[in-house]
Amino acid sequence: MSKGKLQKFAEMETFSNVFQYPYSVIDQVPFEMKGHWREQYFHNDNPIVLELGCGKGEYTVGLAKIYPDMNFIGVDIKGARMHKGAKEALDKGLANVAFLRTNIEIIDRFFAQDEVQQIWLTFSDPQMKNPRKRLSSTFFMERYRRFLEDKGMIHLKTDSNFLFTYTTEMVSHNQLPLVFRTEDLYHDPRLTLSADSRHFATDDDKFFLPNFQTYYESQWIERGLNIKYMRFILPANGELAEPDIEIELDDYRSYKRVSRSSVAKRK
Repeated sequence: MSKGKLQKFAEMETFSNVFQYPYSVIDQVPFEMKGHWREQYFHNDNPIVLELGCGKGEYTVGLAKIYPDMNFIGVDIKGARMHKGAKEALDKGLANVAFLRTNIEIIDRFFAQDEVQQIWLTFSDPQMKNPRKRLSSTFFMERYRRFLEDKGMIHLKTDSNFLFTYTTEMVSHNQLPLVFRTEDLYHDPRLTLSADSRHFATDDDKFFLPNFQTYYESQWIERGLNIKYMRFILPANGELAEPDIEIELDDYRSYKRVSRSSVAKRK
């Protein structure tokens, strides 16, 4: 491990807005704040929103700036990346931000029933080879149900056609209420930009959508990739099943990387 990473990990141990519980820790130490995030950390009754796979925390911090009356928690296992967002939140005095370093597979160990109101999946790894690892899979939806309030909102923002198509089919197959879906977020005529450029709104003003881009999102846009977005409702009850459909693979894996597989489609 590089000296820079070691320094970041050491600093993270001192950050009051960071909670670190990877597999090896949570198995031995239960998370006592489960069910008590509002009273013990945020000290308010505002809604809680998770960003799963938050990376450097840019989006978590960006949302917290736009929505000061909501609480945001960025979740990721990569501590060296998370350091940037956590430090910015502390430096700017953002009391409505926290970061949880853990494996998302055990996310339900940290939140009690109905404790969370919304979930953001921002530019998640499409996991084209393994459906169970996709953060919008029914495997994860069942976990989200354990702490997301009934009919809570899930947002997906991605550059991946594969993940977007898969999630669309998962939502349709399970008849989950779809609130909004666009294959080209920044050029959709149904969306209008607010006077301060901080939000998009639908024509009927049913909801607002933050106009905020991460560094890599802006790179993908410059590369000519459409940014896709959808939001849907996850009811607390009802059996969930995986869609049986083959989807054309993305012709790239991530920024500046090409596909490593000769397979054209996967389920």
